[in-house]
Amino acid sequence: MKRINDLKPTELAIRKKPPADKVIAIAGNPNVGKSTVFNGLTGLNRHTGNWPGKTVTNAQGYCEYRDTAFVLVDIPGTYSLMAHSAEEEVARNFICFGEPDAVIVVCDATCLERNLNLLLQILEITDRVVACVNLMDEAKKKNIEINLQALSEKLKIPVVGTAARSKAGLDRLMEAVKNMPDGETLTFLPEYDKPVEDAISVIQRVLKRIPEIGINTRWLALRLLEHDDRLTNEICGYLNYDLKRDADISVALAQADRILAANGISQETLRDRIVSSLVGAAEEICAECVVFKNKNYNERDRRLDRILASRLGFPVMLILLTVIFWLTVSGANYPSGLLAAGMSELEKILSGVFHALGAPDWLHGLIVHGAFRVPAWVVSVMLPPMAIFFPLFTLLEDLGYLPRIAFNLDRYFKKCSACGKQALTMCMGFGCNAAGVIGCRIIDSPRERLIAIITNSFVPCNGRFPTLIAILTMFFIGAGAAFGGILCAVFLTGIIVTGVLMTFAASKLLSKSLLSGMPSFFALELPPYRRPQFFKVIIRSVFDRTLFVLGRAVAVSVPAGIVIWLLANISVSGGSLLVHGARFLDPFARLLGLDGVILLAFVLGFPANEIVVPIIIMAYMKAGSIAGLESLESLKTLLVQNGWTWITAVSTMLFSLFHWPCSTTCLTIKKETGSLKWTAVSIITPTIAGMIVCMLFANVAKLFI
Repeated sequence: MKRINDLKPTELAIRKKPPADKVIAIAGNPNVGKSTVFNGLTGLNRHTGNWPGKTVTNAQGYCEYRDTAFVLVDIPGTYSLMAHSAEEEVARNFICFGEPDAVIVVCDATCLERNLNLLLQILEITDRVVACVNLMDEAKKKNIEINLQALSEKLKIPVVGTAARSKAGLDRLMEAVKNMPDGETLTFLPEYDKPVEDAISVIQRVLKRIPEIGINTRWLALRLLEHDDRLTNEICGYLNYDLKRDADISVALAQADRILAANGISQETLRDRIVSSLVGAAEEICAECVVFKNKNYNERDRRLDRILASRLGFPVMLILLTVIFWLTVSGANYPSGLLAAGMSELEKILSGVFHALGAPDWLHGLIVHGAFRVPAWVVSVMLPPMAIFFPLFTLLEDLGYLPRIAFNLDRYFKKCSACGKQALTMCMGFGCNAAGVIGCRIIDSPRERLIAIITNSFVPCNGRFPTLIAILTMFFIGAGAAFGGILCAVFLTGIIVTGVLMTFAASKLLSKSLLSGMPSFFALELPPYRRPQFFKVIIRSVFDRTLFVLGRAVAVSVPAGIVIWLLANISVSGGSLLVHGARFLDPFARLLGLDGVILLAFVLGFPANEIVVPIIIMAYMKAGSIAGLESLESLKTLLVQNGWTWITAVSTMLFSLFHWPCSTTCLTIKKETGSLKWTAVSIITPTIAGMIVCMLFANVAKLFI
């Protein structure tokens, strides 16, 4: 099988295909391995994970099988085509109006009955369907036997068993797609209650009179019965024919409504009848094709969920978070030192080149001490923690633990009129707020998505950890203290909890003011626990997350380094611009428990939070470039000499936790919302919260001194 991976993801539809290519849609419930099947067939490295909602837009790629080229389109995972959400709408519209040559419906072999609901709905739209029963390896471990031949005969479509993670069965899948017969074929169609079937027949007879309608008339009749105006308008646009103004259709629809009403079926109960019939058909099919040798095949998952998806899950969650932070803090120290030493040697080489070329001092300072030293600091401080944190986080994701966190926090987000899925995006923000903002795509409601985007920076990202860890160690733990790493992790967890509480408060405030509204319906399937794929997790977390985030941080820190060097080296009225800026901000900063240098460091640290501490050191030492100290003891001495107390330390940590997001996150917010207004709100909201919290703490704390 030849794979061509030169196509990029698109938002709603594929690009116009070459005449010789066949377009194949890949559909399925969330978390059944759709993206894994897509990756295996195309060679693309689309991010996959063991929690629902990973695919929120269409991705496409090429696959060539036996001299036939296919355009494969990975559409959003959905439980239904009845369009409760944006994901369902995108999936339905592509299958209905994207004119795919075939649809591969990926089903989970461990819960086939639930997945058949979507498959049966798709069969009502098109007969060109191949069922891909994925995760056959998981089913075997749970002693679940599926008679694929019987399933194929029952559904009257090709059925192929696969284990996409090991690429088993993917060749057979493409063979089935390639050998699909041309023309219409008779497939299994669910049968509804007699009144519903009679109503469908009345409308269907009229629809068949429309020439070249291009949509399955049975499915179209069913949708017209539901009186979904939004879908009807889309269908009219696709057909270029106004169904609403067709007198015969109006008469038939009125007659069908009378049939339903005469049998006690209202618009509210019609969809329930439809869903019940689909569920009944799925049960009947699986009863004949699926055998559970072990009736307690999912007992282990249930036992774990009795702990992790209950009130007991909260202390477990805090313990896991503490362990992750401890491993990150303890493991990052040594590689950070090595990187810093390596960057220092590279800086010496660059300086030697500039001196050999006879470059002026200002150019050497601007390039080496500004444009190079700042991103070098970012790399040495940011890379090791990310290289540890992201794989650990991804392991929890691959294990299937993240949806349990969302399940536990859902009730609290609901009380804030927000969405439970915000818990998932909040977790992603621990690594990088920009990644958390992108993750907000999984939230269906535009209102709730905006709330999640605006409040994502209330949890500290990887760039803020160095500042928090350094201050905690110096002022509250002590450098070299016994169990210092564990204590630091515990304190960090407490800081995270503070950020989560502020997220709840800000979400509640936004839902009652700028983004008022009721919380939307939230259905989150708890996926089965699976053994993480360690090698793939490491590769994915390093390339998809660590290097991606680091690259953006370096890109913005280079110009920031130039600006900072200029501010520190341009003197006006006996002082550098950096000194004048600190003096200007000092009166207001004192109200927050800070000083002008600290506040200016946060302002200049807008491109990357990692450079806040180096800027503070540079300003206190009156150095002309970013500087570091050999130990935390010497750094604490410098800070205390410049007026730092425990109040200053706590205020600085609070402001680090609650202040404007970095430039990378702001650019991501602008891209995701397409609005300067909401980008500004995302900057102002945490900043005001931080100022209020710091002001209250500093002034109350002074009363007890």
